[in-house]
Amino acid sequence: MIIVTGATGLLGRQTVDRLLHRVPAHRVGVSVRDPEKAESLLARGVRVRKGSFTDPESLAHAFEGATQVLIVSVDQFGEEAVQQHRTAIEAAVKAGARRVLYTSHMAASPASRFQACRDHAATEEILRSCGVPYTALRNGFYAASALQFLGPALDSGQVALPEDGPVSWTAHADLAEAAAAILADEGGYDGPTPPLTATRSLTFDDLAGLAADITGRPFTRTVVPDDTFRRHLAEAGVPADRVEGLMGVFTAARAGEFAAQDPTLTALIGRAPVDPAAVLRERLA
Repeated sequence: MIIVTGATGLLGRQTVDRLLHRVPAHRVGVSVRDPEKAESLLARGVRVRKGSFTDPESLAHAFEGATQVLIVSVDQFGEEAVQQHRTAIEAAVKAGARRVLYTSHMAASPASRFQACRDHAATEEILRSCGVPYTALRNGFYAASALQFLGPALDSGQVALPEDGPVSWTAHADLAEAAAAILADEGGYDGPTPPLTATRSLTFDDLAGLAADITGRPFTRTVVPDDTFRRHLAEAGVPADRVEGLMGVFTAARAGEFAAQDPTLTALIGRAPVDPAAVLRERLA
C-alpha cells in the first residue's frame, strides 16, 4: 500500500488524484489530520486514516501496511518542522515501509539563505540514516507562491517587493504528477532527485511584464528595501520567524539558488511543464 500524507492539502490531494490514474484505489491510503476533509477520497476507494506528525501513535495506525510512504513537508520553519518530519520518517520505517519519499526543495542545503531549504537539508540527512531506501523530491519553487507574493499587485498594478532573482516557478499539478509517477515506479529514484522544475526562470520584473501583457494594463515593479519589507510584514501581524522565512525567499533568489532548470520533470510527466505565464494567466482570468 502507498500512503500519502497531507492528502487534503494542495500538493497531497493532487498527488493522490494522479496516483489513482496509475494504481488501483485499494493500494492507496492517506494520512490526514481531519478525515472529514478526505471524504471524497474515501468515496473513491482510498483508505483514509487520521494521522498527525505530532502524534506518533496516530501515524502507526495511519501507516499500517505501508510499502511506501510519501511525506509531504509541513508549512513551517525551523526545528519544529524538522522534528515533525523526523517523527513521520521514523513512523514510516517502524510501520515497515520499504521506501520513504519526501517533498524536499530544489535548493535544499544547510548553507541556503532560505530557512525552509535548510530545514529540507536537515530532513534529507534524517532520511539518509533512516535505514531504508528513500527518495527526496527536490521540487521547484511553487508557482502559487509567486501569486501570493504578487497579491494586491494583481489589482493595483504596483509590484512592490524586495530585490529578487530568477526563480523556476513550478506548478503544483506538475509536481503532483511527478510524485505519482515515482510512487507508481518504486525505486525509480534513490536519494535526492535532480531539481524538478519548469523550463524557464523568471524574476518579479518578468512576472510584472507578463501580467501587463495578459491584462493590457500597466504593471510597475519597484524594489522595496529589505528592512521596509520586514517592517510591513511585522505590522501586518506576521510572526517574526515567518518574517525572516519570507525574507529568505528574496535573499536566496538574488543569490541564484532557485534559478536552475532541469529536464527531469519533463521526462517524468511526459510533456512540457506548465509555464509560469499560464499559471499567472489563469489567476488573472
